[in-house]
Amino acid sequence: MRRAIEVRSADEDDLWVVAEMAATHGPETPNGAGADPRRAREHLSVFVSAGGEVLVAHSERGVVGFLLARPLAPQLYATAPSLYIDAILVDPAARRQGVGRALLSAALRQATDDGAEYVYCAPAPGAREVQRFLARVGFAPAAGHRVVSVAALARWLGQEPAAGPTPALRRDGARTRRDATRAAIEDLVARRRRAREAGLPTGPLDLSAVQEQRSTAPSGSGGAVGPTSHVS
Repeated sequence: MRRAIEVRSADEDDLWVVAEMAATHGPETPNGAGADPRRAREHLSVFVSAGGEVLVAHSERGVVGFLLARPLAPQLYATAPSLYIDAILVDPAARRQGVGRALLSAALRQATDDGAEYVYCAPAPGAREVQRFLARVGFAPAAGHRVVSVAALARWLGQEPAAGPTPALRRDGARTRRDATRAAIEDLVARRRRAREAGLPTGPLDLSAVQEQRSTAPSGSGGAVGPTSHVS
C-alpha cells in the first residue's frame, strides 16, 4: 500500500532538511552551494525572500522530497506569466512512490493560481532520472541555458580592445543623426512648398546631399547634418 504524501510550504525547520538533502543527493552547482548544507540553507533563505516557494513532500518518514519554484512575469515572447521550477528532488529511498507527482501537482496548483500559461524546468546536466520523469509527464525541450559569472564576464569584456564609443554614446549618436536627417528633409519640403507658392518651377527633391552628409557625419556629433538642399 502506497504511503500518503502531504505537500506543503516549507517552514524554518524544513529548510534545514531541504539543505541537507540538496547537499547529500543534489547535483554539483557552479557556486558549490549544493555540497555545503550551510551555504545551501543561506541560498534557500535568499530564494524565499525574493519570492520563491519551497514545497516539501512529507511522509511518515518525514521530508522525502522538495521542489523550488518561482513565478516569472510576462516577457518579450510570453504575454502571460509562467512558473519556473528551479529544482525538484526526491530522496532515493522514497522514489517511485508518487512523491515527484505529488510535488508537481502542488506546483500545478500554484501555476494555476498565478495565472501561469507554462511551467518551465531546467534540470542540472546529467540528471537523467529527472529528465526522464519530466518527459513522462509532458515536459518538452524548450531552450538551453548558458551561464557565466558576472566577474568572469567583466574580465572577458575587459580584455577586448575598445572598438569605438560606448553603447550609450552610439545610441545617442544614432538618435542625433536621425533627428538631424528628419530636420533636413522637413526643411527641403518647406523650401519646395515656398517655391511652388511663389510660382517658381519645382522638381523632385534631391536628397543626395543629405544622404552624403549623413553617411560621413561622425557618430557623436550633434547637428552634423545641415539643411542642405537643391530646389530646381
